Amino acid sequence: MASLYLEPEDRHYLASLSSHPIAQKVEIVEIGVDAERREWTLLLKGKPQGDKRLWDELSKAVLDLVPEVLSVRFEWTMESLESDELYLQKAIKQVNRVENSSLVSENKGSNGASKSNRRRRGLLSNSIGGQAVPIVDLQEEERGVVIIGEVVSFESRLTRTGKTLIMFDLCDGTDTLSCKAFLDEPEDLGIEEGKWLKVRGNLQFQSFDNQLALMVQGLTLADAPPALTDDAEVKRVELHLHTKMSGLDGTIDVADVVKLASSLGHESLAITDHGVVQAFPDAHRAGKKYGVKIIYGVEGYLVDDPEGKGRSFHIILLAKNKVGLQNLYRLVSYAHLEHFYRTPRIPRALLETHREGLIVGSACEAGEVYQAVLNSNPDVMNIASFYDYLEIQPVGNNAFLIGTTHVQSKDDLVRINKQIVKIGESLDLPVVATGDVHFLRPEDSLIRTILLAGRGFDDAERQAPLFYRTTQEMLEEFSYLGAQKAREVVVTNPRKVAAEIGSLRPVPEGLHPPHIENAERDLEEMTYETARKTYGDPLPPIVQARLDRELKAIITNGYASLYLIAHKLVKRSLDDGYLVGSRGSVGSSLVATMCGITEVNPLPPHYVCPNCFWSEFFTEGEAGSGVDLPDKVCPDCGKALQRLGFEIPFEVFMGFHGDKVPDIDLNFSGEYQAQIHDYTVELFGSKNVFRAGTIGTLADKTAYGFVMKYLEQTNQSKRSAEVNRLVSKLAGARRTTGQHPGGMVVVPPDKDVFDFTPIQYPANDSRSGTITTHFEYHALEDSLVKLDILGHDDPTMLRFLQDLTGVAVLDIALDDQKTMSIFSSLEHLGVTEEDIGTPVGTLGIPEFGTRFVRQMLIDTAPKTFSDLVRISGLSHGTNVWTNNAQDLIRAGVTDLSNAIATRDDIMSYLMLRGLEAGDAFRIMEQVRKGRGLTDEDMTLLRKFGVPEWYIESCMKISYMFPKAHAVAYVMMAFRIAFFKVHYPLPFYAALFSLRAGEIDAQLLVGGEPQVRAEIESINAKGFEATPKEKSMVTQLEIVLEALARGVSFLPVDLYRSSDQVFQIEDGALRPPFASLQGVGASAAAGIVEARKDGEFISIEDLRQRSGITKAVVETLRLHGCLKDLPETNQLTLF
Repeated sequence: MASLYLEPEDRHYLASLSSHPIAQKVEIVEIGVDAERREWTLLLKGKPQGDKRLWDELSKAVLDLVPEVLSVRFEWTMESLESDELYLQKAIKQVNRVENSSLVSENKGSNGASKSNRRRRGLLSNSIGGQAVPIVDLQEEERGVVIIGEVVSFESRLTRTGKTLIMFDLCDGTDTLSCKAFLDEPEDLGIEEGKWLKVRGNLQFQSFDNQLALMVQGLTLADAPPALTDDAEVKRVELHLHTKMSGLDGTIDVADVVKLASSLGHESLAITDHGVVQAFPDAHRAGKKYGVKIIYGVEGYLVDDPEGKGRSFHIILLAKNKVGLQNLYRLVSYAHLEHFYRTPRIPRALLETHREGLIVGSACEAGEVYQAVLNSNPDVMNIASFYDYLEIQPVGNNAFLIGTTHVQSKDDLVRINKQIVKIGESLDLPVVATGDVHFLRPEDSLIRTILLAGRGFDDAERQAPLFYRTTQEMLEEFSYLGAQKAREVVVTNPRKVAAEIGSLRPVPEGLHPPHIENAERDLEEMTYETARKTYGDPLPPIVQARLDRELKAIITNGYASLYLIAHKLVKRSLDDGYLVGSRGSVGSSLVATMCGITEVNPLPPHYVCPNCFWSEFFTEGEAGSGVDLPDKVCPDCGKALQRLGFEIPFEVFMGFHGDKVPDIDLNFSGEYQAQIHDYTVELFGSKNVFRAGTIGTLADKTAYGFVMKYLEQTNQSKRSAEVNRLVSKLAGARRTTGQHPGGMVVVPPDKDVFDFTPIQYPANDSRSGTITTHFEYHALEDSLVKLDILGHDDPTMLRFLQDLTGVAVLDIALDDQKTMSIFSSLEHLGVTEEDIGTPVGTLGIPEFGTRFVRQMLIDTAPKTFSDLVRISGLSHGTNVWTNNAQDLIRAGVTDLSNAIATRDDIMSYLMLRGLEAGDAFRIMEQVRKGRGLTDEDMTLLRKFGVPEWYIESCMKISYMFPKAHAVAYVMMAFRIAFFKVHYPLPFYAALFSLRAGEIDAQLLVGGEPQVRAEIESINAKGFEATPKEKSMVTQLEIVLEALARGVSFLPVDLYRSSDQVFQIEDGALRPPFASLQGVGASAAAGIVEARKDGEFISIEDLRQRSGITKAVVETLRLHGCLKDLPETNQLTLF
């Protein structure tokens, strides 16, 4: 709901955004601003008019010009307006400003309106005059303000008008401020996160959130404040440090601390998170980048009685060598799998067994040595002798102990540290000084304060100084030991410990696939055998060359076993009657096609005779796909020719040199996923197959909640820019662990899983019965094979439809014209747009049923299978359709068949233009990753006649979908669409069965009026509608279509309804119990199971036998399922 209302400066502002007659005449009465939701509501004069497409376009146009606003709504006064002039004082000035304000002024024609062709003066200056003002002092609108600060965020985007909007936040240590400007033409301003700028501009309040922002008039690079230095001749090593992986306790991004250590000249750095080692892969990458040796360790929880629930003590374990690293992984694994109680605990006996290669330190005040000294334990010497080194920390770290039984002042903390030093001397154990680092520098303490406050700690404000220290800072902390002893504990001993530790890799280098005996020979024989069955012997030169090149890359790089594994999995599923869909770029490999891993054929479109093997290939772009070639008979034998091929380069899958690890993702039926997982374990053994682990971290939204809760509790307010800065510092902290929905990691039989990663239960829940990798699966993808065995609805639905109709799914023609028609019209569905609210017939069709894609279909009117492939690619890309291909097609600059739709299009098109394959591949890789084109690239493209619109389109793209993935999706979708056209009743039965929980059977039996009323009721809620309600609207739109096509729905019946499946009964659909809102899957299954023992004699009998609740009974009663049943068993006696 709007929190304030503003009057428009230009009542006809929408006329500047669209030439549509309604937009040209409609008047804005006022603008409601909801700062919390960042939403504008434009109140328009009169009664509603125009279709949804117009208002979607206008909403998008406003959002493009005012990117800070997240949503725009339109409402109507429903009456005439007074004729007096109304003006907007703040909101619209952002889109209708004078020069030097925050947003673009629209140029107007020469018929009396002002027109400016002056190019805006560049923002980048050699110098900016004036004294910089601390950001914290800026509280009111003001002109000519100068600030200096570090760029903490930066965003640049192209607006609908063709101008570039730049937005960046500057932090000067006192506060953070948002800055923004529009550029008439792209300009490299050198703005990057981490750089310091001096900026001049005008301060203005932003209407969407009532926050000050600086409208930039000029900027220049500025010198950063003097960097932290460590001037010690011999520098310290930090042996106790926590990153964001330390379970909502540490706030350090590992790359940041390694970079800091490198800048200070610190040669080594230990990573010792609480109980986990999940920061190791990122630490290794950072260490390699910045030249710092990473010491891999953990702060574990030591217990003597693994069966008890007594206190654990902190302990530091550092891996000295490869054996030690493997033992560290074992201990972390056993701690999570077998000894987890609140924390992953390590039994002392277990540590003794696996101590080889480890260095054991006594840790912090929660360690048993410190506790023994603190409590005057007479056995302290024996306790300390267990360790390889003892640890002391700055007094401030333990200041929270002051006022407890044994610590009355800082002098007591000094005394404890001195006593630990003496124990070390007596036992000839090195004593090391550590910082127990949890945040980077003192100014970052607020981040941890917010984190701990968010976890409910009452003393979060009493933040210990757990920051990363220089050598001199650490020497000063321990000056009370005397200069010589201070240097020993701060510098000499930590370096001595570090010197014992070799350079290690947390994950072995190179891919270690499971080896299948004779895999190379079997793969080659299978490939050529299938190829010859399809294309004859000898093979056509284009087929022979492609297979030779692919097989050489696959076998040379050791990937033959991976292909055979995928072949075995797909074959098992197909043998059991379940189709498998491929994902990603695996369809780019002809070897994968010949092995039955994918049905996508990546060769150029072609004809081939199944009888005599005559073939004809189209290699100059004459056809979009083999499916779209016209029917033709073999000129040699007269048989009907097969039409195959989608023109997909192999390089997309395995790189230009064929050495990229192939990522074979497969979509199995959701109901078959468990069986195929079991088959994977059967193939490789339970000790070699693990679910791919995931790490759940603090998301931006949750981090934002932490920040705002803290500010509320402490009665503070901060600018949005500063809040965003704090959020960015908190985000990424580990909260929990999980599992990939289908990823299976396979360890080769000659290796141990602890060579690669620890293992654990997801979220440490032993009841899950699943063991995952401790490392997030991306950290292992270059070392171990990950099989993406995903569960998907499409194969399940096709199996359902095949069983219902008897139509073999693989026999469906992908050029069926009636099926093709529903992607652009309603002709063959027998309904009208008024019936179903859309002019295309793809409701319920995977990939093509959403509002977004339906609008794409309306805009492009696809006529061929390759058109659908392009739409799939466009819809899955980022900045590929919106503000890019869509505008080009609408303006007539290009058409669907020539717009850039998938990443493969770029390589194929550029090679057709004459570019070398290497250049075409390189440019494709840059563009698909959002890196655009260099000046040299643009020069090269122009040399080969690539049009300017194509170059500009490349520059806008952020991410591109692989064509093979799009083809696989469309093949599935088209087959499902075939059943929708030709077998409507089975189609709706299958579709609604898969979505039974999202449909309300009570509405179904009410017919069209009740369904429409429910849709209108939910839509009226706007943003207040729940996700479940929004999902129900989508399903009810499909219900309306089914009703319009003559499908009727029967009521749920106690004895006839299934638990989950819509059943076809007398030409109608009988909904299952699960489609009644409030009857869950378990209750539905309970009813079906209970009725096997005979009819229910009463409602009491139903409850007792099925185990359903009173709430479920009431739902059944309301629907009329129980009308003939008495309440209790006793009544049946009468």
